[in-house]
Amino acid sequence: STDAYSIIGRREKSSCSPSVLVVAAQIRVDGTAKNTLEYEIVQVVDTGPILRDMAFSMDHEHLYIMSEKQVRNSCSPGCTRKERCERSSEPRRFASEMKQCVRLTVHPNNISVSQYNVLLVLETYNVPELSAGVNCTFEDLSEMDGLVVGSQIQCISPAAKEVPQIITENGDHHIVQLQLKSKETGMTFASTSFVFYNCSVHNSCLSCVESPYRCHWCKYRHVCTHDPSSCSFQEGRVKMPEDCPQLLQAEKILVPVEVIKPITLKAKNLPQPQSGQRGYECILNIQGSEQRVPALRFNSSSVQCQNTSYSYEGMEINSLPVELTVVWNGNFNIDNPAQNKVHLYKCGAMRDSCGLCLKADPDFECGWCQGQNQCTLKQHCPAQDSQWLELSSTKGKCTNPKITDINPVTGPREGGTRVTIRGENLGLEFRDIASHVKVAGVECKPLVEGYIPAEQIVCEMGEAKPSQHAGFVEICVAECKPEFMARSSQLYYFMTLTLSDLKPKRGPVSGGTQVTITGNNLNAGSNVIVTFGRQPCLFYRRSTKHIVCNTTASYEGFEKVKVSVRVDKAKIHQELHYEYVEDPTILRIEPEWSIFSGNTPIAVWGTHLDLIQNPQIRAKHGGKEHVNNCEVQNSTEMTCQAPALAVDPNHQSELAERPEEFGFILDNVQSLLILNKTNFTYYPNPIFEVFNPSGILELKPGSPIILKGRNLIPPVAGGNARLNYTVLVGEKPCAVTVSDVQLLCESPNLTGRHKVMARVGGMEFSPGMVYISPDSPLSLPAIVSIAVAGGLLIIFIVAVLIAYKRKSRESDLTLKRLQMQMDNLESRVALECKEAFAELQTDIHELTSDLDGAGIPFLDYRTYTMRVLFPGIEDHPVLRDLEVPGYRQERVEKGLKLFAQLINNKVFLLSFIRTLESQRSFSMRDRGNVASLIMTVLQSKLEYATDVLKQLLADLIDKNLESKNHPKLLLRRTESVAEKMLTNWFTFLLYKFLKECAGEPLFSLFCAIKQQMEKGPIDSITGEARYSLSEDKLIRQQIDYKTLVLSCVNPDNVNSPEIPVKILNCDTITQVKEKILDAIFKNVPCSHRPKAADMDLEWRQASGARMILQDEDITTKIENDWKRLNTLAHYQVPDGSVVALVSKQVTAYNAVNNSTVSRTSASKYENMIRYTGSPDSLRSRTPMITPDLESGVKMWHLVKNHEHGDQKEGDRGSKMVSEIYLTRLLATKGTLQKFVDDLFETIFSTAHRGSALPLAIKYMFDFLDEQADKHNIHDPHVRHTWKSNCLPLRFWVNMIKNPQFVFDIHKNSITDACLSVVAQTFMDSCSTSEHRLGKDSPSNKLLYAKDIPSYKNWVERYYSDIAKMPAISDQDMNAYLAEQSRMHMNEFNTMSALSEIYSYVGKYSEEILGALDQDDQAGKQKLAYKLEQVITLMSIDS
Repeated sequence: STDAYSIIGRREKSSCSPSVLVVAAQIRVDGTAKNTLEYEIVQVVDTGPILRDMAFSMDHEHLYIMSEKQVRNSCSPGCTRKERCERSSEPRRFASEMKQCVRLTVHPNNISVSQYNVLLVLETYNVPELSAGVNCTFEDLSEMDGLVVGSQIQCISPAAKEVPQIITENGDHHIVQLQLKSKETGMTFASTSFVFYNCSVHNSCLSCVESPYRCHWCKYRHVCTHDPSSCSFQEGRVKMPEDCPQLLQAEKILVPVEVIKPITLKAKNLPQPQSGQRGYECILNIQGSEQRVPALRFNSSSVQCQNTSYSYEGMEINSLPVELTVVWNGNFNIDNPAQNKVHLYKCGAMRDSCGLCLKADPDFECGWCQGQNQCTLKQHCPAQDSQWLELSSTKGKCTNPKITDINPVTGPREGGTRVTIRGENLGLEFRDIASHVKVAGVECKPLVEGYIPAEQIVCEMGEAKPSQHAGFVEICVAECKPEFMARSSQLYYFMTLTLSDLKPKRGPVSGGTQVTITGNNLNAGSNVIVTFGRQPCLFYRRSTKHIVCNTTASYEGFEKVKVSVRVDKAKIHQELHYEYVEDPTILRIEPEWSIFSGNTPIAVWGTHLDLIQNPQIRAKHGGKEHVNNCEVQNSTEMTCQAPALAVDPNHQSELAERPEEFGFILDNVQSLLILNKTNFTYYPNPIFEVFNPSGILELKPGSPIILKGRNLIPPVAGGNARLNYTVLVGEKPCAVTVSDVQLLCESPNLTGRHKVMARVGGMEFSPGMVYISPDSPLSLPAIVSIAVAGGLLIIFIVAVLIAYKRKSRESDLTLKRLQMQMDNLESRVALECKEAFAELQTDIHELTSDLDGAGIPFLDYRTYTMRVLFPGIEDHPVLRDLEVPGYRQERVEKGLKLFAQLINNKVFLLSFIRTLESQRSFSMRDRGNVASLIMTVLQSKLEYATDVLKQLLADLIDKNLESKNHPKLLLRRTESVAEKMLTNWFTFLLYKFLKECAGEPLFSLFCAIKQQMEKGPIDSITGEARYSLSEDKLIRQQIDYKTLVLSCVNPDNVNSPEIPVKILNCDTITQVKEKILDAIFKNVPCSHRPKAADMDLEWRQASGARMILQDEDITTKIENDWKRLNTLAHYQVPDGSVVALVSKQVTAYNAVNNSTVSRTSASKYENMIRYTGSPDSLRSRTPMITPDLESGVKMWHLVKNHEHGDQKEGDRGSKMVSEIYLTRLLATKGTLQKFVDDLFETIFSTAHRGSALPLAIKYMFDFLDEQADKHNIHDPHVRHTWKSNCLPLRFWVNMIKNPQFVFDIHKNSITDACLSVVAQTFMDSCSTSEHRLGKDSPSNKLLYAKDIPSYKNWVERYYSDIAKMPAISDQDMNAYLAEQSRMHMNEFNTMSALSEIYSYVGKYSEEILGALDQDDQAGKQKLAYKLEQVITLMSIDS
């Protein structure tokens, strides 16, 4: 069947209610949605959209509709016939007329947001029997049981935490739907609007008391409240607008600039400031800057801004209206309902002449000071040597009129031309110039309507005599004395106008044709009138040779008419004719379809099309019109580009649409604006998909490019529709084959990376880049590797030849042996290069796919901060309760509370820190410890901590510059308390940013490094690995190994499927156990996993035998005092074997015999394999390999540590030149490149997936810029270095090197070494100095040498973007810091932290007390005395 049924959902909104989803059920049969009829609106789901999938019931009587959480039968409560309502016979179950519908009223119908659990009484009408109970629901805020009492239902308003938040931007109220739900059916059967209001959002008296809600204004507290009891009569409670303190309407307040003058304002109800409150002030906002002026309250109805002068910038404004605000007590505004403004003015601004000066507003009291030739106030014009003219004076006439411009400068002799004369001092009244204007000797009559006092005269020319050809303009102002006369510098000419031709000579009878009339002197005069017969031709423009006008419709029909041209009073005589002919018609258009974006070609056939000069095609939809251009081919044909259809690109319909109007704009032809006979249809735009998430498609030469999408072929009836697609690869087009869901593009003969661009119908879309790999069998790294290997080979051959020449007496046998070694070396070098190339190509894809979907085990805030603040200390005292003997507890707690008050005193804290730093015995470790302890104490007062930190940093900068150190050294090392506090400050404030943004790429990088390292052999003794970024941790030998996949029994559920784990046959048993634990507990944080040392590895053989595998047992091999750890290859475990992790056995049948290996030896080995100290902080390049003291046996795994000097010279013959293995560094770097780039890009960008740049970064960078400005440091390198030392090198490097500070993970030595290389690259990227690299440079510098310049650009752009962002106000920053403090209020034990800080007071008490005694501010606050009290309370003897 072709019938199509659809239900169209829409969201309805009104100004007073929240959005409600209603569903209009509409049946549509095989066509567009345009002509559907709405039958009924039914609310079927509570919230959210309905799903597309619906189902009819078996009898086709009901329609089942689904949302994400609900299924509804469309026949539930709603409009139906009585026989279909099963319970219609019960009272009030069925309503057949309006008055029987359920109605609801609520009392009270509004409450304040600060009122909770208020009893609401709902009066119901026509409600069925409710014995089953009823629920009251406040939308999604809360739901509770309602109490039914007769026809009333009692509900309780929401509790405190459920009341909606009302912010100032959204007004003072929030409307919710109070709904009643039947417990019997679960359906909402009645609802009414309920209002929550918030008086406190009002900050002025008038807005408060004029609110429709019960709001009262406390004028002495300047707050709006709903509770009258909280605002007593004494506090000035106001309930009526007329009782509000307010300024009254004032006449225009004029204040000349730079003149000291008071401003007196009338008012009413002005409050008298109470005890402790500040007086009145006037605030004038002048050009964005605020000027506060003390004001005097005379009484409740008058206030005066005191004597002050005001000014504003620039001479292009002569009067500036300025906002005036009257405040008292600092920021209590007095309402200004009349919007009174102060008008500041400058007499001299834009009044450069006497006339302009005297025509100014008389209230300004400006006059012309003739001695100074400027417009001033009388008091500014020196009386003794000049005359001051003002408008009111008898001598108020300006001398020296001047003509600056006349227009036009040509006109016909017949006159009638209106000449505009502009100049200076051209009289102040029309009568001054009414009869004294001559142009070229001809009287010119001034017109009142064109006169602008002092500036402009417009006059109409009389007729000139044949003898008059040109002349000047002459005027007299009031009287014709020399000082009142003016003459123009320009000449006015009389011209004769002629016509010669017109084009086109015919046009449609409806008009609209643009006609050009040619001739001479056609730009003379002021007014042009063109008529075609009796029809006007609308003037458009003219020049010396042309007049252009637009024809109007001819009411006489088709005819040839005479053309007449009049310029002013001159009629130009010339026989010219124009013909009105039949309007064009449209007979056929093809094709009758396009896509929403338009711009597809349309062929049009009709008649008289060549008459139209600028044909256009139009389409109107949804009230919006789009037009496009057409090109005429001949009188019967033209081609057009289809206009677009006005649809929302973000909500494009998947259905075809017909425009409301479709037609042509052909000059003035109205009949073709809407074509009724066309069925022009628009189909959805083609939509393309991107190639893949990375946006890069890799291809081999000659492979086709496939662009996937939908709607690629419009579903036109007949199926022969085709769109004209153009696909560009780079700049080259390719041949395209189209199907409904894909474009096949034959790629042009290109190699390398190119952007792909698809164009159709005015749309452009790029699905991404295509990378066409060249037909080269080897990549650049491989070619370089072979070249290096070849070079090495040549060196060796030369060496052999020299050795041969020198040792020619040696036997032929030695020569052959050397030759064999060389051949062996050459083949192994080639093999290694080939392997490096293959690994680089395959590893990147495997690594990316393996990392997808792994959860990120973030540490909680407390653990994270402890690891950064106190690295290496697991159970720090600040996490525990204070431990004091009971008899001292009360005194100590009292002492620490007093000490806390001192720490919260900025003078004391700064003096304390400076005193400690000046002590020689106060070590670097102590400085870091004190900084961390202070920050833990101030965690709950971050605003104060930030203030102290800024002061300490400012002191540090001063000290750095005074000591003549290079400014770039600032913040380079942690040598002061301030620098460590800065680290800790960022640690606190960037935790959210780490969790939301930077954590993911950092964790991905860590996982990628760990996974890549574990793909190859890792020596469990030395920590060296086949894959590494660090040259020091690279195995420089060929290790033969195979990858095995073992099936591991799930320890949590033996019956569940076995887990496949990738293992290397050269792995030690401990390494195997760790890889199995990683696979089984993939998404479990490290601290919650079992330890490998607590588990045994059991090999379950096919025969049923079970064998415990260990690193050391009786089968371990010993050769020449070297004992090799057992591996899977040692036990000959085959691929696909089944293994299990079981709890540690006390004894096992293949365990080490106690008689052969002593317990001491075993414990030494265990220590050795775990290394010394924490593995996370490991930095040693070669771990300690200590021989067993009892047996002299040394342990080894993959490579022997040859520092023992017992390697035989003969062994070297089997080795390659170790440097050849450095190519593996490149392979590893290439594999990890994406993850390094992602991390650096996230850190160095200001927008992160919708998250804003953390305020702390912008705030601190602005502070550093302010300090640089203060010290006149304008070197961009210094500023750049300060910012780098402050954030990237102080915080980010620490996180990159130590991801275990952020995540619950274990970091081994090889991962640590690789992270150190990444961190070094990060540091180099932030540096401004040039790195000069050569062949002797360290490998980790060479490895990223090409990447560092682009990383540096990222850093510079990042700093530049931050600098361009708007500054953060102290108010916003303090609000942010207060919020951070509140979130982490109780993370640390403050008493314990204070106790730890106090230990330094005990150590340096005399020095601290001495410093406090010498400080004046400390003396005023008696801080030394308070500290002595603390010392007394804390002392053990007291």
